Parts: sequence; C-alpha cells; structure tokens
Amino acid sequence: MVRLDFTLPNRQVLDSNISFNERSLLTIKYLYHAGAKVLVSSSWGCPKDTTQPPSAEIVADYLSSVLELKVMPTSWISDCAQSKEEDFDRADVLLIENLSTFREELANSSAFARKLSSGVDVFVNDTFSQSHKILASTVGVTRYCYASVAGFAFEEELSRLVEITTTTKQPYIAIIGGDNLKGKAAAIHFLASKCDGLVFVGMIAFQIMHGKGLPVPLRFVESGAVKDSLKIIDDAQRRKIPILLPKDFVCVNDSLPKQLHTFPAQRILDGWKPVDLGPNSMIDISSMLSKCQKILCIGPLKLKLPRADNCLASKLAAMLETSSRSGCDVIVIGTAACKEFSRPSGCTLFKNASVAWVCFKGRVLPGLAALDRAYPFVIDWDTTFNNPAQPLVVDIGSGNGLFIFEMARRKKDMNFLGLEANKKVYISLVLCSLGLSSFLLNFFIVVQLVDLCLDSVHQPGLKNRYFIATNATSTFRSIVSSYPGDLVLVLIQCPNPDFNKPEHRWRMLQRALVEAIVDLLTINGKVFLQSDVEKVAVRMREEFIRYGKNKLAIIENEDDLELDDEGWLRDNPYGVRSDWEQHVINRGAPMYRLMFSRVNES
Repeated sequence: MVRLDFTLPNRQVLDSNISFNERSLLTIKYLYHAGAKVLVSSSWGCPKDTTQPPSAEIVADYLSSVLELKVMPTSWISDCAQSKEEDFDRADVLLIENLSTFREELANSSAFARKLSSGVDVFVNDTFSQSHKILASTVGVTRYCYASVAGFAFEEELSRLVEITTTTKQPYIAIIGGDNLKGKAAAIHFLASKCDGLVFVGMIAFQIMHGKGLPVPLRFVESGAVKDSLKIIDDAQRRKIPILLPKDFVCVNDSLPKQLHTFPAQRILDGWKPVDLGPNSMIDISSMLSKCQKILCIGPLKLKLPRADNCLASKLAAMLETSSRSGCDVIVIGTAACKEFSRPSGCTLFKNASVAWVCFKGRVLPGLAALDRAYPFVIDWDTTFNNPAQPLVVDIGSGNGLFIFEMARRKKDMNFLGLEANKKVYISLVLCSLGLSSFLLNFFIVVQLVDLCLDSVHQPGLKNRYFIATNATSTFRSIVSSYPGDLVLVLIQCPNPDFNKPEHRWRMLQRALVEAIVDLLTINGKVFLQSDVEKVAVRMREEFIRYGKNKLAIIENEDDLELDDEGWLRDNPYGVRSDWEQHVINRGAPMYRLMFSRVNES
C-alpha cells in the first residue's frame, strides 16, 4: 500500500492541474513492475470553486493516464478478502476510498487502521507533507504491516530537509514570516542558535518589538507571548547576532478598501492593519542580504493574502532570487512563500512548512518515526570476533550488556552479539539509509548504553562479544544473515511493555523480526523469551506461534527445564540473569519464561 499525496487546485480535475509528486508516480511504477500488487491510499479535498471532492473514479481515471496503468477504485475498507482479490484481477493498481471522508483517519483509530491495512504486507509512505501528523493511514497502519518503508518522494523531501539543516555557509540569515510566536518559539530558538542574524517580516515582528519595549499597537500583540519574545531576544544578545525588525508597513483599512498607506512600524493608526513590508524595511533587508552566503526564508512573505496592488513581497522574492544567482544558498520554506518565486528561480523551494517547523523544534516526525529503520549493515566479522565460525548468540534488547558479558566469560567457545535501541538517546540530524532503495532517515538513534558496552568490549580480554545500536525488528536479518557461523540462540528478555503507543511500536515483537529469526536459526537452535509482564510474555508466545512458519516448537519436556502449572519455565536455564530480571527476582515478582526450538522442516 502506497500512501500518496496530491492536490486538486480547480474544477478541471482531469487535466494536469492535479498536482502529484513525480517521484510518487515512480514509486508506484517501481513496485508494480517489481511484481507487487499495489494499493494506493490518499486524502483529497475539494478543488477551488467546488463544494464536493471529486469521486474516486475521477481520480483513478487520472492516475491511469499518468501511470499508463489500469487504476480502479475499490471499497477496500469495507470489502471482504475475496472481493479484494477479485478487484486485483481486474486492475493493475487499486485506489482506496477518499480518506478525508473518514473521521477515524484523523483520530488514528486502531480499528480503522487495521481495516485499512487488511491484506497489506508492505506499507510505503510517500506523503512527506503529512509526516508531522499522527494519522491512521501513515502511523496506525504500520502496526499491522510486515514492513513499513519510505517511498521515493518521501526520500527526496526528507533529503532536502536534511540539506537545509546541514549546510555550513556563513553568514547565515533566517527570514521569518507568519504569526503565532508561541507555537514557533522553540523553532526560532533553534534558528537563533544556528544563524548569524534573524529577520522578522511577519506578525511575529510585533511580538519581538513588544519584547524590546518598543511601542506597538496592542491589537497586534499575541497574548502570552512576552516570555517567548524575551527568550529569543536574549538568545540573540548572548550570541551577539542582529535581529532586524521592520521599520514600516504597508497597511489597509477595511472601510477604505481601495487605499494603501505606509506607516512607521510603531505608529500604525487605529483601523489600519499591515499587509506587507514598507519600502524602508526593504532597504534594510536588502543591505543585510547582500552580505549573506546562506539565507533561510520560512513562512509567508506577505502579512495577509496577496493583493493586485501589493508587490513589495514580490520584490523581496526578487532580492532572494538575485542573491541566489550571486552564489548564495537560498532556501524558501512554505507554500505561500514559494508562490512568490518564478520557475526556475535558482532557490531551493520546500513547500512543507509545517514539517520544517516541527523539525526545527527538535521533535520527531510521527510519520517518519513509524517507519522501519531497515538500513543495511555491513559487518567485518573477522575483526569483530576472534573466531567468527563459532556459534552465535544474539540478545535482542541487551541493555547495559551485563548478561552478555557474563555469558561470554562462561562460554568462550561461543560469540555473543547485543542489539539495543534504548530510548536513552540523543537525536542528531544524520543520514542513514532506509528500506526499498537508499531511503533516508534523518533521525538516527545514538544509544549511550551501547557506547558504554563497546568501551568495555575494547578493553583487553576475550573478543567474543559485541554490541550494535539498532532497531532489531528491521535490521536483524541484515546483520545476522552475513554471519559465517551458526545462529544457535536468540534471547528477548523483558521488552518494553509500552506497546499502546504507535510511535514506539518497534519496542514490541513484530512479524518481520520473528520471521527473520526463524529463517536464520539453525536446526535445534533455541529462542528464549521472558518478561515480568504476563501480557507481554503471552503476546511474544503468540507472535512466534503465528509467524513461526510451523518451524518452531515450544520445549516442554526436556529434563533440565521445569515448568509451572501454567506452562511457564520456573527458572532461567542459563544461570545468568539480566539486570532487570535480577531486579524482578529481588522484589519477589514472577517471571514468565518459555523456550522454542527450531525443528527440522521435514
């Protein structure tokens, strides 16, 4: 299932005015020609000058023409499995009903997401513009699919956003438009820490003026934003960077709709409201931009909607285009701001302002976090272990590594690998590949626990233990499949039970991980599961039975394994406890344990 993003600007919905990202179309074609059954989901509203969104049939017809494939609408959410198969027999690609008509989409309803993903193996998110939202079609569905990856359009937009944040050219100036200082304060703090100057061209400018103690009409002052404006001013003063505020504004009066008047910023008369920057403000901005090597412009350049007789914002756009032609890196963020620029302009135009604001605030994008971090690992096993031919034991969720260190000391004829994705992390904007192609993921987890474990590994001693910071759900197969020896034991001990939060779904056992373990485990190899939360242990047992391909059997009758009345192992069969297991035992709480064995396929 490909989550597609497009807009319908006007009534002529069958012509090229339907706006698709070309790389999204490439995603669909790539999957189709690779042999996949492709299902497209999307949300579309009403085109301009209409009151009803176009039918799925109209959108499917247009998709058919641009893809050169037969696209057919389907009632996927309500259809039975048999009718879904019949639909695929009649079309190359299926289009789901308009998601905007379902309230459950915005509510991220689990039941709705399950219906939406029914029969879907791989989810491909290709709607980066919605990645800052928690939707059933972008976040909820990932809990029920075999794998969840990014599409080509998602990859392209994400890589562009990463480039925006990583360039090092200086002087670097941020031009900030729009309003709502309270909602954007964290992002502006971030920009103040990175930039060599801030230029305010929107209503936010009045909040900064107010914070500086300048006379500002109270009707333009945002309630409760004084603290935020003072913090931004303090950030700038501490770094000794300038804040450029407008000197004048072009204003309109609702009672005099055909008249424009320019007022000094601190002396706007009652009844008048600003719609654009004044000429003196433009002179100051031009002077500052002439010295820049990088300019980030985010938010609308106009204070209000465009007017036929109002062109100063276009002059600002022209200034930026001139700077770009002179070798300055100019990035423009936001649909309204991008409309002011010619095609091509020489500037980097990034329409997804809401996504950018969220990233600048330091928050993880829900639509991005829900994807599998399925980047390939290349490990030199000869340098990792003294003898890579020895049997391998993998501890998934190795924590502080105490279990592996003690097991490695006792079992010198085996190699031990810990995989850990603990949330005690710091986030950095770094690239790593993801899924189907070279998909990019800019939020890469750097795990402090693993760093500590590796520090211990590098100390003199046995070289039969190693740790990797990773999400095992999507990387286990990539890592272990290249190991030259046999995989004889996999342990999953006390996973985080917080599986109700979709954004942390990878913390619980997933189908992809179970199938990878089963495929790579040697005959008679073991899977040891334990948790101090019975529901978690039950779920793990059910997942291994459900996705074990009939290749796993629960061990119940071996002499050295004693079961309690409910079928759980009474003791840890390895005689080595993880730190959390020891904590549970010390407080007298029960542990729920079980063991699977890999059986011969015959």
